[in-house]
Amino acid sequence: MPSSSSVPRPKLHREFFAIGRADAAWTAVDSTAGRIEEIVLADNFDAASGTGSRTRLARWSAGALIDRPVVHDFHEEVFIVEGDFVVGCDAEGQGGETFGAYTFACRPPGALHGPFTSRTGCVLFEICYY
Repeated sequence: MPSSSSVPRPKLHREFFAIGRADAAWTAVDSTAGRIEEIVLADNFDAASGTGSRTRLARWSAGALIDRPVVHDFHEEVFIVEGDFVVGCDAEGQGGETFGAYTFACRPPGALHGPFTSRTGCVLFEICYY
């Protein structure tokens, strides 16, 4: 029988609910100096056991930067709701390819991607899952 730590938590049933657009609804993402914020919509993601999923909105302020490529062991799907999102910039946020609203990325586990910035700010809809 699997240990309780390897059994995924069920994802809660959440019927339609209001998502606050006010600043108070957003939470700063660790290690981003407050330049990237999130609203977690649904979450049973457990990196330690490699199970579950997380659905969130991520809001990047103008000039927010992840200055190096990233790779992870989960699937990631990203839809740009509004603003601009730059992929493949350098460590100072220069260059790269700019994508606008209504563009989408789907990345399998192990896909190297980034660095990233947003020149004008953006809102992303993200789903991460094992």
